[in-house]
Amino acid sequence: MIASILPTYSRAPLTFVSGEGSWLVEADGRRFLDLGAGIAVNALGHAHPALVEALSGQANALWHVSNLYNIPAQQQLADALVEKTFADTVFFTNSGTEACELAVKMARKYWFDKGAQDRTQIITFSGSFHGRSSAGIAAAGSEKMIKGFGPLLPGFTHLEFGDHDALQAAVSDKIAAIMVEPVQGEGGIRPLPDACLKGLRDLCDEHGILMILDEVQCGMGRTGKLFAHEWAGITPDIMMVAKGIGGGFPLGAVLATENAASGMTAGTHGSTYGGNPLACAVGAKVMEIVGDDAFLAEVNRKAGLLRQKLEGVVAAYPEVFEAVRGSGLMLGLKCKATNTDVVGAGFAEGVLTVPAADNVVRLLPALNITDEDIGLAAEKLDAVASRVKEANA
Repeated sequence: MIASILPTYSRAPLTFVSGEGSWLVEADGRRFLDLGAGIAVNALGHAHPALVEALSGQANALWHVSNLYNIPAQQQLADALVEKTFADTVFFTNSGTEACELAVKMARKYWFDKGAQDRTQIITFSGSFHGRSSAGIAAAGSEKMIKGFGPLLPGFTHLEFGDHDALQAAVSDKIAAIMVEPVQGEGGIRPLPDACLKGLRDLCDEHGILMILDEVQCGMGRTGKLFAHEWAGITPDIMMVAKGIGGGFPLGAVLATENAASGMTAGTHGSTYGGNPLACAVGAKVMEIVGDDAFLAEVNRKAGLLRQKLEGVVAAYPEVFEAVRGSGLMLGLKCKATNTDVVGAGFAEGVLTVPAADNVVRLLPALNITDEDIGLAAEKLDAVASRVKEANA
């Protein structure tokens, strides 16, 4: 008999009832150090007082009116994003998946309006993850994502991650856009080198191709800059954002230049809930905190501290780990042992991590994790490695 919740998740045997900062409390009272942050969503940890206040204040005033009317918190957040980024305009969604759908539509409508109706192809890369909608799975193209869900949305050219020759060969007057994650998350914490990101920007400029960046997981301060592409000194034409922007409340966005968004006129896209007062009240407060230069400097300092401690754990357990990789507080432990065994051992040691492709364990802690909790994270991961080593002996 099928469960009342559609059984599409392989859930851990844990039920959390409360949280504070970087800690979660299980129904039986056990405390867990959360190094996953809801898959990079809880950018400021659990129950951050400023976010609770922002949500409560808005909830007591107004929940929903729809986008038939002006929404002050939405305007506030859009203005803040435009001020702090390359973007001239913002469309709010409920998720990264919805942001992907609009990014694809925006790129194709751009060329349609320019009279290039057959310029619809979008280049994507192996290991990518752009959500689980029809456009998202077609964009990723991996067998795991697409098997059984055909026919797929056409119009995507899939290239191997890092294959520069294939990229050059794929460029034609049919290419509307190149879509890439500056740091792959689900793909195993694989950063795109700054030189490669600059090279992609140059390639797009040379051929008039739009650059779409997916910063759903690596954006909003996760790498120590407000957005990861800033490290390479480039800007995209279109960018997908979600996860951390809502600090735990469902919120996403598409940011774009005026040129890239020129085809999106009244009636071409919409959302009933996207940019609702509750989400944007929280998002505006997240943006106020995370967008501060002093806060981002602290993210970088803490990232250096965490990475140093992780390198020590990896060196101590070469049977379990191969290397640390990633950027900022978006780090991965490349495993020699099975990554799901490492995650499972973490449950016994009271620490939460997230598995990814390429046998990697993701560490995506709250951006405001304390130094004390970073030290505890290293201790717990050391105990996890010891447990896995003993189990595999």
